[in-house]
Parts: sequence; structure tokens; C-alpha cells
Amino acid sequence: MSAPQLVVHRDKELMAQAAAARLITKIVDAQAARGTASVVLTGGRNGNGLLAALADSPARDAVDWSRLDLWWGDERFLPEGDPERNVTQAREALLDKVELDPSRVHAMPASDGPYGGDADSAAAGYAAELAAAAGPEDHGPVPTFDVLMLGVGPDTHVASLFPELPAVRETERTVVGVHGAPKPPPTRVSLTLPAIRAAREVWLLAAGEDKAEAAEIALSGAGEIQAPAAGAYGRSRTLWLLDAAAASKLPRALYPPASA
Repeated sequence: MSAPQLVVHRDKELMAQAAAARLITKIVDAQAARGTASVVLTGGRNGNGLLAALADSPARDAVDWSRLDLWWGDERFLPEGDPERNVTQAREALLDKVELDPSRVHAMPASDGPYGGDADSAAAGYAAELAAAAGPEDHGPVPTFDVLMLGVGPDTHVASLFPELPAVRETERTVVGVHGAPKPPPTRVSLTLPAIRAAREVWLLAAGEDKAEAAEIALSGAGEIQAPAAGAYGRSRTLWLLDAAAASKLPRALYPPASA
């Protein structure tokens, strides 16, 4: 478990640009060290804002996109191509603009895919795909992701792990179907906390006043069942990337003044 580190930016645009630059550096470093890199993407306004900033970055060409594996932390269980699916939004923001290897883009199954409308079977299928990609060096059923990104919801949810719901309590499976989510759509597929914690680095993104209370709760010692964001951490680093509005309720002692 790594203790959270905070970086606070002036506004959400600057946060997205800085996070994109940080991600490019991480991918390039991983590819230089091992030949490949693996990243877990997140949806939502902050995740998509980061991808859009990455697409606009002059440094994006430093990445060898053909040697990058992309995974997702969660997905809305909707038909392929639905505009609300995270993968659809990611393709529009970035993926269609770079030369990816299609076999290394690991989208979660859609509701009209091979598992039909069975979200639990879709989750099991994605878990099997993760397990197949894991090597002996990963010491577990998922690859050791270089960076796993998560948006933080106003209720402290991350991925599709909502407070008090069964998915956030899961300790054995790496991917689960989520039913009865408190925000639409109610049916989703999500990584679990054990899978999230397999990442070298976990980055939690929060921008806007509506995220201030969630950041305060998650960083104040709350339990992960009540505040799932509190249970999301990386093996070597846990990084909270916030704008000033999302950090407005945090004690200044939590982050260096220069970061604001």
C-alpha cells in the first residue's frame, strides 16, 4: 500500500494538460525499460478531458502507440458504439487519432456482445482476458499495470464501485457485474479493488467543487466500503490529481503550497 500524494492545479484545464504530460512520460519510460506499457483508462469528464489533452499534446508522438496495452477500469453495460460507453468516448477523444494495435485495445464487453445481456458473464470474460495477459512476474490474475486512472465521483465512488454496494466488498474476483448502480445506467462492469491495487501507480482524478467533499472524505481516513476511493491505491504510488476547487476542503498540510 502506498500513501497518497497530492498535486493540486489551478483549474481543470491545467490539471488535464499536466496529467496528460505526466502520462506520456510514464508510458515512454515504461516502453524504454520493458518495450511495452499498460494503462487502465477511466471515463467521465476528467478522464476524457485528460485524453483530449493528450491528443492535443505535441509530445504525444513520443509514445510508441503500437506497443501500448489499454484496459478499462469500468464500463457502462450498453450496446457497442453507444455514446455513453467509456470506450466510445475514449475513441472520440484520443484512440481514433493515434496508431494503436487493435489487439491491444482491451474494451470491456458490450451488452450486445458475445455475452449478450449477462453482465456477470461479461465480467468473467474480461477477468479471463486479464488473467491471460498476466505473466509469472505479475504474481496474480491481472497484469501489473503501469498506470491505472480513476475518476472520483461526488459520492466517493471509483470505477463502478459505489459505497456499500456488493462490488466494493469483493475480495476474490478481479472483475464483477454491477447491478442497481445509483447513477444511470444501473448495469455496469467494473474492476474490483484487488485488481485496481495490482497497478504500479494509481491516479485519482478530481476536479470541480462537486468533488471537494468526496476528496475530503476519502483522504481523511474513511473506510473503503463507505468511501471506495479510499481503498484505491497502487503498489508503488498513489497520486491524487486535483484542481483547486476539488481540493478546497482539504487541509493545506496535505499538499505542498507550490502545487497550487
